Amino acid sequence: MPDMSPKSAKDTEVVMTQLILPPDANNLNAAFGGKVMEWIDICGAVAAQRHCRQVVVTASMDDLHFHAPIKVGWVALLHARVLAAFRTSMEVGVTVHAENPLTGERFLTTSALLTFVAIDKDGGRVPVPPLHVESEAEREAFREAESRRAQRLARQKENQNWLKVMRPLAGA
Repeated sequence: MPDMSPKSAKDTEVVMTQLILPPDANNLNAAFGGKVMEWIDICGAVAAQRHCRQVVVTASMDDLHFHAPIKVGWVALLHARVLAAFRTSMEVGVTVHAENPLTGERFLTTSALLTFVAIDKDGGRVPVPPLHVESEAEREAFREAESRRAQRLARQKENQNWLKVMRPLAGA
């Protein structure tokens, strides 16, 4: 049985580094947004697993923003940490910074909030430990996460009419 004692957000932190190579880039020689999203998902999942020591799955990706491109030959620095833990889910924040490997210049390129759910071997949800918040900034991040969670849960029940126009196309 996993340890359900509160865990520190600091202990969930993950840093990943990716070199942007030509296969990762679009025709403008910048990283594909989908490739960056993949790295964000992986980095966030590791942070969530560090918190709960369970298998996790991505439930949602919210507030994904591309602030600036990452050029081929530059380095992408990803940073993730758990911002809040609920009954079976966790909100994880991920940022991506670009680094010019020749000058060391760094700037924010992407930010995202993800929700991960802990699951057992049969795919059922399992409880996660509470998050031990240690600073005022962490408390504020947790309060914001609670608000976003409430909004996310409300949206799941409404604003779904757009799905009705997304029928599979013949021959696709």
